[in-house]
Amino acid sequence: MKKCILAGLLIWTFSATLSQTIERTNAKAKIIGNVTDSSTNQPLEYATITLIRHGETKAGNGATSDSLGNFVVTGVLPGTFKVVVEFIGYSPFAITNVVVNQKHEVVDLKTIRLSKKHQTLQNVVVTAQKKLVENKIDKLIYNAEKDITSQTGVATDVLKKVPQVSVDVDGNVELAGSSSIRFLINGKPSTAFGSSITDVLQSIPASQIKSIEVITNPGAKYDAQGLGGIINIILKKSTVQGINGNVSLTTGTLTQNGSFNFNARKGKFGVNAFLSGNARLTTKTPMSSQRISTDTATKKVAQLQQDGTSEFNRYGYQAGVAFDWTYRERNNFSGSLNYNNFGFKGNGSVGQSEIIQSFPAVILSDISSTNHTNNKFNEHSIDAGLNYKRTFAKEDQELEVYMNSSNSRNNRAAANDQFLQPQDSLIYGTNSNNPGKEKENEIGINYVQPLSKDVNLGVGGKLNAYDISSTSSAFVWQNPAKDYLYDSALSNSLDYRQKVYAAYSEISFPVDKLFQAKIGGRYERTEINSAFSNAPDKVSNGYNTFVPSFFIMRKLGEKQTLKFNYSKRIERPDYGDLNPFINTSDPKNVFTGNPDLKPEIGNRYELTYSHDLDKTGSFMVTLFYRENKDDIQPFIVYYPSIKVGDTVYTNVAVTTRENIGIEKNIGTNIFCDLHLTSKLNIRSNLFFFYRHTINQVDKGYNSNSTNYRFNMNASYQFNNDLAAEVFGNFNSVRHEAQGTYPSFTSYSMAVRKQLWNKRASVALTANNIFSKYINQEVNLFGPGFVTTSVRKVPFRSVGINFTWKFGRLEFKKEKEPANDNLNSPSE
Repeated sequence: MKKCILAGLLIWTFSATLSQTIERTNAKAKIIGNVTDSSTNQPLEYATITLIRHGETKAGNGATSDSLGNFVVTGVLPGTFKVVVEFIGYSPFAITNVVVNQKHEVVDLKTIRLSKKHQTLQNVVVTAQKKLVENKIDKLIYNAEKDITSQTGVATDVLKKVPQVSVDVDGNVELAGSSSIRFLINGKPSTAFGSSITDVLQSIPASQIKSIEVITNPGAKYDAQGLGGIINIILKKSTVQGINGNVSLTTGTLTQNGSFNFNARKGKFGVNAFLSGNARLTTKTPMSSQRISTDTATKKVAQLQQDGTSEFNRYGYQAGVAFDWTYRERNNFSGSLNYNNFGFKGNGSVGQSEIIQSFPAVILSDISSTNHTNNKFNEHSIDAGLNYKRTFAKEDQELEVYMNSSNSRNNRAAANDQFLQPQDSLIYGTNSNNPGKEKENEIGINYVQPLSKDVNLGVGGKLNAYDISSTSSAFVWQNPAKDYLYDSALSNSLDYRQKVYAAYSEISFPVDKLFQAKIGGRYERTEINSAFSNAPDKVSNGYNTFVPSFFIMRKLGEKQTLKFNYSKRIERPDYGDLNPFINTSDPKNVFTGNPDLKPEIGNRYELTYSHDLDKTGSFMVTLFYRENKDDIQPFIVYYPSIKVGDTVYTNVAVTTRENIGIEKNIGTNIFCDLHLTSKLNIRSNLFFFYRHTINQVDKGYNSNSTNYRFNMNASYQFNNDLAAEVFGNFNSVRHEAQGTYPSFTSYSMAVRKQLWNKRASVALTANNIFSKYINQEVNLFGPGFVTTSVRKVPFRSVGINFTWKFGRLEFKKEKEPANDNLNSPSE
């Protein structure tokens, strides 16, 4: 692609420089237009437009298309021209007899559709060069295939390089400062994300990811779910003719993964299949924690000290098949079927010291004990989808109907045995099991009707049904019986049914020559029916949500763009938030869900300026403001004593999720991609925001904080086959309503060598090579307690990745359909 673009630019530049530079000084005429793919209607960036004056053979002027497919040929002298539009992998398009009559004329060629070229190639892989980061009208695309340092890792290793995205040491993801994100895989939802987003993301090998799409302010067409926006993970597949695929294998000191992709296509029918897996090897994590709590009623102070280590490992694998078939040019059918299986196991041993004293510092009790813990989680799910898309002779007119289904089963288990010291006698023990089911089905329709030139109306609707059922059984050690007996107070069940009915409408149009606009509205009706074993009656609730959105874009010259948009978003509590399962594996730190959570509502405003620096790179600045109501956050309540069933827990902190109140965020994101030389590239991303939290649960515990994240990536291409890359990332301390969570610093280095005419590659990577652990300190506080804890998380790793592309591409020239507009611009 680069060679073709460079050749076209050299021809144009050479002719223009020698013959017409002086004449063009006063020429104000322009030829404008737009270049798209004829089958997908997607814009083609870097298409070459060449002007050849009538009667001549050499190019006289030209230009290239931008990221939206638009082009402007300036300085055109009066005359008659042939306009040739070319793009790698596509058949050239020629428009003859283009007449320019005056110096100030603007000739609009409208939309030019290029058809993919069909030719016979043997043992050749055709690839188009893309930018690592593409800034589209409504989203940002990170092309993970071009990333070297992430290839031996998992999805979270890729995500932390995406602008406005941050990832902490445990793999928790935030987008624009919010952890409320709507995750999709290939544009489709999965129940797997409802149970454990972190585990799913860390079970997807980075080598399996083609690109990641980020939409911070989705339009009316998208679901309103996800305050931070939408992250869509696109897995690898190929649409070229023939049989081909790739294999990727990684072994390392911390993680191991592999993936296999197979693609076959003949004519208008294609299938693809994949299999991938990941394993995080068992690691030991030292930890220590100190909590000082005060009981004002009894005038007692309790000091709890815990020190120990835990072992942890994670695993996951996915498999899937998909097809697509185009019938009679304008009808496209596609479908997919995926299977996911992932989980983790952990165990630990913690020494515990609990000292209780009265206010005059008189020690009332000093108890030492040892806790042995075990926990595990497993989930397997099946995702299926079917899609039909119909295009029409009229440009931009389109109909889409789709169905998606996701079903999963999961199981959580936890156990704890507490032994009194020095007697080493069992004084407390729990054993719990929590199986659950999730089901999500949706059906939707989208339709776009062009009303006039550049004015399109989009309408659609959707029904989403989300069901959860969960049963937990808990057994508690009874010393008199010397056995674990069923505890009805700790055991419970959940039956949750949610339906969302949605309809939307949006219209896009130009406002004179000032800017492009898109305005839309989405209405969602949510109906909830739930039942809990600890509640006598079923809970029925319904509410309406209107989600407006608007988008304005103004071009500032040919290379600069200014965008302003607004959207309203909603965050409905998911399975992990609602599950009332009480985890008492650590009787001093109890965890449970909150079935009474209300949905969180957010409003977000965003202003973005982007500047395409041509071969030098690109620059983008985003300003945003977001306000959330009924903000959902982790919340801790301290109890000097609490009775659950027949068991009394003393000096215990209960962690759940609460609608904490109101959260306001204002900040900026600065991204730049600089090509300092033809071999050296540097990318940098700075995300900075100020957060104000109004705590309506604990009055007087409001918080204000400044947060920032910064990363930098440098890559150097030694030659066509050898490249190296260095990446560094820093997240500042994260502030929440009840305290601070730790900062996070990571860095990685990689070198990749391509082999066998770029059919294979070997990559070596190293992460945090100079330190085995990353220290993570958490400081929390609330009414009656102050807690400080430190974990030493193993993070140093070394890995090697081998990737091999196989297959023989068999392009056969098909009979081209008649095209009456071959030599005239599209209407």
